[in-house]
Amino acid sequence: MPWYFRLLFVVLLATFFVLQYRLWVGQGSQAEVYRLQHQIERQQLRLAEMRDRNEKLRAEVQSLKDGLDAVEARARLDLGMIKEGETFYQVIESHDRTPAPASE
Repeated sequence: MPWYFRLLFVVLLATFFVLQYRLWVGQGSQAEVYRLQHQIERQQLRLAEMRDRNEKLRAEVQSLKDGLDAVEARARLDLGMIKEGETFYQVIESHDRTPAPASE
């Protein structure tokens, strides 16, 4: 076999391995495409969650702008406010959960 056939074979073999490397490992490879597809899926899920959150916040803002009931509920929960004429009771639970000894 002449030397140039061997050289041609080596060049073609090297080209084949370079192309295979780019296909499986390099930029734009199958592994990178797979990773990017999963990253897109995660981002789409996160985006859907954030859209839901934004919609809830938008509804809450609209409720606060429109009615006094939402403002009153927010004042009661966040600020601990009560209406005039109401009595405030605070219940404190004991952290000691051991049962009392039985008396005989």
